Amino acid sequence: MIALRIRNLKFFTLALSLFAVTVMPFVLNYTQNVGDVRWHPEKVFGRISEQMKKWIKSTWRPCSCNRCVSELNTSLWFDKRFNQSVSPLLTKSSNWIPADTYQWWMKLQSERKPKNINEMLTELFDLIPGENDFPAPDPFQCRRCAVVGNSGNLKNSNYGSIIDSHNFIMRMNRAITARFETDVGSRTTHHFMYPESYTKLAQNVSMILVPFKTLDLQWVVSALTTGAINHTYVSVPKKIDIGKEKILIYNPAFMKYVFEIWMDKHGRYPSTGILAVIFALHMCDEVNVFGFGADTNGNWHHYWENNSLAGAFRKTGVHDADFQSDVTKKLSSINKIHFFMGR
Repeated sequence: MIALRIRNLKFFTLALSLFAVTVMPFVLNYTQNVGDVRWHPEKVFGRISEQMKKWIKSTWRPCSCNRCVSELNTSLWFDKRFNQSVSPLLTKSSNWIPADTYQWWMKLQSERKPKNINEMLTELFDLIPGENDFPAPDPFQCRRCAVVGNSGNLKNSNYGSIIDSHNFIMRMNRAITARFETDVGSRTTHHFMYPESYTKLAQNVSMILVPFKTLDLQWVVSALTTGAINHTYVSVPKKIDIGKEKILIYNPAFMKYVFEIWMDKHGRYPSTGILAVIFALHMCDEVNVFGFGADTNGNWHHYWENNSLAGAFRKTGVHDADFQSDVTKKLSSINKIHFFMGR
């Protein structure tokens, strides 16, 4: 009820402002010159219409946050890359993969006898609802998202309450929160993973599957039904305990967009981390990033590892970590994301 009253107040304020800046000047002008000017309604309302268009264009914002990711004309570098026509998710109503995307995607992790992709997607979306669970943009709302990486710089950061305050909290791969709540938070709304990085999720968490091959999509169907697939290039769970409505599929076309446009084709393909950050740019109005990069001693490791020299994120030849870091730093410098640097 309170939210409804606030929204009604905003609409009333907007209408009153429109009246003040458009109609009143014309009324005053007419009353001051009534003896000399003939009444031409079509001209007056035409001028009012133009004034309204100019006013709306100058004041309209896509969200109610202090900064809105999708606002353009703040950085030419960003504007050239940010393409809202590419859907971040495959859905039941939009699951077509362009031929050039399919050819690129099939080279990421080679398969001997891949299943027909169209048949696979039909089978998958006959099983899961395939609906986007992120709310649409709203100029009266602020969709605040935290993208939480797994860096050891989260240790002793005390970011937990800040992370948990977001509307959407995105984690990736084998991230855990138990025992680390003070530093990494306790809430998760969306978890990015692929079969080989699967970890058990709470019932209210959505799994965003990042597929690198057709077998990854087959695994989802198998894990929800027969349990026939238990090995890809390593062992994977035969069954998963996730509600079908909580399974979302990262769009290979969006993955290719991240690789070509944002990563400028550096590395073989983007890491889960940068895929999550660019995904958030398209799904959120405000993006805050935690747990990326090395700690203050230059060590690269997961926050749950005791060995700070484990080197879990060192360059493997698959991802270009340095270039990805440059992209996130650039996004931070133009206020499209905010970095929490940790310890």
